Amino acid sequence: MIGRTVRRIAVALVLVLAASACSSSGSSDSQAQSDQPIRFALDWTPNTNHTGLYVALANGWFADAGIDVSILPYSDTAPDTLIDSGAADFGVSFQSSTTFARSSGAQVVSVFAPLQHWASAIAVREESDIARPRDLDGRTYAGFGDVGEIASLERVIRDDGGTGDFRSVTLGTSAYEAVYSGAADFTTSFVAWEGIEAERSGMPMRYFDFTDYGVPDTYNVVIDANQEWLAANPERARAFVGVLARGYAFAADHPEEAARILIEQNPGTFTDEQLVIDSQQMLAESYMRDASGRVGPMTAEQWADYGNFLYDSGTLSDNAGNPLTERPDWSTYFTNEYLDPA
Repeated sequence: MIGRTVRRIAVALVLVLAASACSSSGSSDSQAQSDQPIRFALDWTPNTNHTGLYVALANGWFADAGIDVSILPYSDTAPDTLIDSGAADFGVSFQSSTTFARSSGAQVVSVFAPLQHWASAIAVREESDIARPRDLDGRTYAGFGDVGEIASLERVIRDDGGTGDFRSVTLGTSAYEAVYSGAADFTTSFVAWEGIEAERSGMPMRYFDFTDYGVPDTYNVVIDANQEWLAANPERARAFVGVLARGYAFAADHPEEAARILIEQNPGTFTDEQLVIDSQQMLAESYMRDASGRVGPMTAEQWADYGNFLYDSGTLSDNAGNPLTERPDWSTYFTNEYLDPA
């Protein structure tokens, strides 16, 4: 989550725009389907998690593939909710969010991973007396209301010898300011944005990486799709994901040029352009490629490792809100089917 103060667009506007774009999306007529724009939901205002999308748009690669893309304005409604409802065809999500949504019955599946690893970490002010995770016991966490964040924090603290008992307040984007001002003791920071932003503003932070303390690695950012739409539009899906993959590969290979494209495509959005460039360079260097150097593919092992962590923590529930009693088949939560083979 990117910590900037933004003007939020009403959910109703998103749904109205989505409805107008998909008035015939349920039609069995394949030509009617192909004439409709592919509706893409952002998880936030444009930022470096979206660079590949804007690179592909700016270079006309979607148009070359015969695809019209409609970017839905950001709203308080989670992309997975929009995708599940049919109001969006694709959208930006996170492995944790996808896992919670699908476990509760949402018809979503991940088709691409822009970020292969955790790009978030527990953050405290460098000047604080918190030297290690176990020092977080009894402190105040400024969070975002994500169901899985508490389980991850408890695991980190206990792995370091603490009890995992702390106070939690949901503040959203105000969480960072709360920690900077001392009103809260720690938060979860996206190191390739808030981390850079804090350093550039003279507020150095100390970080604790989740994977150093027993939490499995995760695809920090994923692209999710509506399963029914995929089944009805296999060729369009393959073309769309292929172009998206090309855009993100370009962002990994040419981070500064890609960052400037993101800035140009979103005039007036970024007050600190160097922050955007630094962010994209960090993502390209450390987070976008898998072990083989590819951008986008996912593995059953990583999905199972993190999924089992969430299941074992008791945070997953079914569509009635009851805790899951059977371990899911994690291979159904993602697919590499729409990516070109290596």
